[in-house]
Amino acid sequence: MKFLSSVVAFFFFSFSSLFVVAGDQLPTRFPQARRIVAIGDVHGDLGAARSALVLAGAIGEKDQWIGGDLVVVQTGDQLDRGDEEQAILDFFYRLADEAQGAGGAFHILNGNHELMNIALDLRYVTPGGYQDFADTPHNAQDPELAEYKPEHRGRVAAFRPGGPYAMMFSKRNTIVIVGDSAFVHGGILPKHVDYGLEKFNEEVRAWAAGTSPKPVDIQTKTSPVWTRLYSMGPDESACETLSETLAALKVNRLVVGHTVQKNGIQSYCNDQVWCVDVGMAAFYGGPIQVLEILDGKVRIIQ
Repeated sequence: MKFLSSVVAFFFFSFSSLFVVAGDQLPTRFPQARRIVAIGDVHGDLGAARSALVLAGAIGEKDQWIGGDLVVVQTGDQLDRGDEEQAILDFFYRLADEAQGAGGAFHILNGNHELMNIALDLRYVTPGGYQDFADTPHNAQDPELAEYKPEHRGRVAAFRPGGPYAMMFSKRNTIVIVGDSAFVHGGILPKHVDYGLEKFNEEVRAWAAGTSPKPVDIQTKTSPVWTRLYSMGPDESACETLSETLAALKVNRLVVGHTVQKNGIQSYCNDQVWCVDVGMAAFYGGPIQVLEILDGKVRIIQ
């Protein structure tokens, strides 16, 4: 098991050029890229994450970035249901640095499970998930930690607001737009557009950093990381809502994770939404698939 404090120090210094300091602004919109690949939920399965990145053409035999100016968006849920979470988080952040250096990008989004861990909702943590973060430095006399079992306290210290891994989450987006495509874990509703995607991203980052209270609607069923309006066989009304949202954002499509698609990546609403959570993690046993947007044309790679 890696000693977490050294890892944290590495990240804060190595990625200072890639991420803003908590509280500063991080762009929500990024320019159009020639080739974009979206990857869905990986839930603690490092092998599945690697396989998806290989399929995307993002990494080589030594897990190094080979994608050049490729833009990868991982739509959240790196955590829970599997034992290799720390390895995934560390791997993804290293890869993001390499991607930037090569002229590409790796956008790692917060999903509902990242935000659940910040909120200390640990119901989906595996025994290995507790063990992996047991060496997080913490004060055993901390009253907030005292209510947890000793073997759980390291994880709580790692992910509570202001904790070392929560701080990493505070330096990433929850919603991102790349050219004419929007990406989020659950979905974007008109009310989210009205509220402001940038404001929402900033509030989540501030909460993760421990500098602001938890956003009021972050864990409701209509939150951007929780809604399933577009990913469970949306009806005509849902598709109309999606069209309204896309028009307001001036984008052509929405890409989401969160809801396992049992038959692989699916599109709904005349290809206005693409659902990329295929349950690739071992917990679900689904296939390895990614979504490619190449010069505006969308295809599934498997």
